[in-house]
Amino acid sequence: MYRKEVNERSPLRVFERSIHGGLGRGNLGVIISRAGIGKTAFLVDIALDDLMRDRKVLHVAINDSVEQVRRFYDEVFVELAKITGLEEVDEVRLSVERNRHIHSYKDVSFSVDRLVAVARFLKEHAEFAIDALMIDNFPFASATEKEIASIKELAGELDCEVWLTALSRRDMEKGAGGYPDPVAPFDALLSVKIYLESRTGAIRLRLLKDHENENLADLMLDLDPTTLLVKDRQEAS
Repeated sequence: MYRKEVNERSPLRVFERSIHGGLGRGNLGVIISRAGIGKTAFLVDIALDDLMRDRKVLHVAINDSVEQVRRFYDEVFVELAKITGLEEVDEVRLSVERNRHIHSYKDVSFSVDRLVAVARFLKEHAEFAIDALMIDNFPFASATEKEIASIKELAGELDCEVWLTALSRRDMEKGAGGYPDPVAPFDALLSVKIYLESRTGAIRLRLLKDHENENLADLMLDLDPTTLLVKDRQEAS
């Protein structure tokens, strides 16, 4: 299987068909789940989908080191290659490394201002024009509307997509579809919201927000719990 066929099993292909062309440049998307469900793996899958199409990705880790993130990418990539029978593995791996930049705040205090400065520096001084910005474990609980607005402004300035992950808990106020919603205060600034939950033998993906469309697409996918790729019909049966 070649990289194009692997990309076709990405949940993003379903998004492009079901949520009016996907996230889109200049927009913010959020992946929500409880701890340990797979939101980081899903974020890495989104990044790999971009990287395998030779798009530039900046991965921002709030709690993990660069080495930890790189190792996580390697583990997901190896599983993806094994399960899909990916050919041209060495070529694809080089493409991933060439097009990805990892920035960690594990040992440094995170702030949106610092994030904006890093992204601008990469574009202006490192010739790294970001197509997709991944922000893992963004601190929504302490975030302000001004900070989220600044990230959205950055998405427009860089003409890139921004994906963030958010941690949900049972005691949180429930939002669309009856799911705990840690990002509800910022809905006006978010274009797409996805909820991941554990099911027997799969991770269930539900679409909670689709841009400004009030009638949500009836999108519910079962993902492979290891690779977070869409399960094919044979696997799902």
